[in-house]
Amino acid sequence: MLQTTLLTVDLSDGRTISVPLAWYPRLLHSTPNERNNWRFIGGNDGIHWPDIDEDISIKNIILGKPSGESQKSFQRWLEERGKIV
Repeated sequence: MLQTTLLTVDLSDGRTISVPLAWYPRLLHSTPNERNNWRFIGGNDGIHWPDIDEDISIKNIILGKPSGESQKSFQRWLEERGKIV
C-alpha cells in the first residue's frame, strides 16, 4: 500500500491512485512499521493508522486533497514523539 515517497491506493473500480506522502506529514514522519499498520474504516471510505492517529478519506485522496492538519497540531505531534524536525 505504501511506497517510500507515495501513498498508493488500489480502488475497487480498478484505478490505482498515488499521491505524495508529503501531503500527509504524519505518514511521512512515521516509521515503516507504523505506516504498514493500517485498516479501512467507515465501510472502506477511509484509512486509519492507529499508531500515528491518522485518518484519510478515500474521497480526499481521489480529489487530491492533502492533510488539513494545522502546522501547530503537527508540531505538537512531533514533539510528543520526540522527533522535532
